Amino acid sequence: MTTTSCGIDFGTSNSTIALDLDGKISLVPIEQDHVTIPSAIFFQRTTNKAFYGRKAIDLFFDRQEGRFMRSLKRVLGTSLMKQGTLVNGASMNFGIIITAFLKHLKDKADLYADQAIESVVMGRPVHFVDNDPKADAQAQEELKTIAQRLGFKHIEFQFEPIAAAFAHEARISGEKLAIVADLGGGTSDFTVIRLSSQHVSKSDRSSDILANTGVRIGGNDFDKALSLSAIMPELGYRSTYGAKHLEVPLKPYQDLAEWSKVNFLYTPRLIMQIRQILHEADDKQRYRRLLSVLEQETGHMLLAGAEGAKIALSGQEEYVAQFDFIEADFTIAIQRALFEQAIDGEVEKIAASALQCLQEAGVRQEAIDLVILTGGSTEVRSVQDIFKRLFPNAAIADQNKLSSVGLGLGYDSRLKFGPQTSPVR
Repeated sequence: MTTTSCGIDFGTSNSTIALDLDGKISLVPIEQDHVTIPSAIFFQRTTNKAFYGRKAIDLFFDRQEGRFMRSLKRVLGTSLMKQGTLVNGASMNFGIIITAFLKHLKDKADLYADQAIESVVMGRPVHFVDNDPKADAQAQEELKTIAQRLGFKHIEFQFEPIAAAFAHEARISGEKLAIVADLGGGTSDFTVIRLSSQHVSKSDRSSDILANTGVRIGGNDFDKALSLSAIMPELGYRSTYGAKHLEVPLKPYQDLAEWSKVNFLYTPRLIMQIRQILHEADDKQRYRRLLSVLEQETGHMLLAGAEGAKIALSGQEEYVAQFDFIEADFTIAIQRALFEQAIDGEVEKIAASALQCLQEAGVRQEAIDLVILTGGSTEVRSVQDIFKRLFPNAAIADQNKLSSVGLGLGYDSRLKFGPQTSPVR
């Protein structure tokens, strides 16, 4: 039997695991036939049992009692890793939570391979944390510790955009100078790399990789910008209260628009503060909606509405978001133009990081033959438009947006660990 290695793409929004099994790289079906799994976990209140991915999301939106979490990757390298969080009344370390989610992936892969997998290439963004090398190194070390807990004995890391390039390389004819744009839920990462089908089996690709850059902006930031511009005003965002017509506190809205912070809002102290302000609110109808969300703990449902609007507006000019869990027949019509205006600053920062990558590689925009777009955030129309403008002469490759990083990590695991023979069991 051939010893198996794997690649794990632990994403902010979605995750995959790919195996090098008997010389073939393939993604593992994690949920029925799905080879991607939402990076979500739900701890049921009565049993504290953990559910993952689509099942976790379904249980939460069915209003089952328990603790729901998404965007766990963004906690790596931050103080929250040590601080932990409350799960059904008990404190739980984020390292334990992330380990539980990734163990679910590894268990599926071990079963699929019919053996315990001991070698892994873990994907990582170019920067877990912007402009903080110490926190960035800490995040990778935390992820390595988690991989060791899972039973991996041989652990390597690879930048996610490089992995995406590896996944596309086998289909390339001739040699191409490519820029990879990997826009996930939490980060946007770029690599300028020379690709060729002749290079697929090269174990050392350092001479082909010309530059890497990254910025901590992704789809979650698009969700936040859309929520604050189109949805939160209908919950009293930037409204006023009291005799002096002071602006209501903005922090609850800002945290409510961020996946990784929603669960920290449901405190008796904050709810009491909102109730007190409601008595003096100048727009009681809208501000009461904020109180309802906090009392009913439906912040994730609100953010899911923003995410759904973002996805819909990639293909249509207007979307009517339904929020009847807050108030009967409550809807918000959102225009694509408003969404694009809201994320304009983030898109410009993404473009600047891509251009910085070119500058560090020492190549001109016109020299790029191929733009590889990967990650769900590349579906956003204004993101696609800006890459077409930046690289008008390049071909665009955007197949397997949600799985190319995982596949590429699988290819990289073969290069790093190589096929070896193990005893037949």
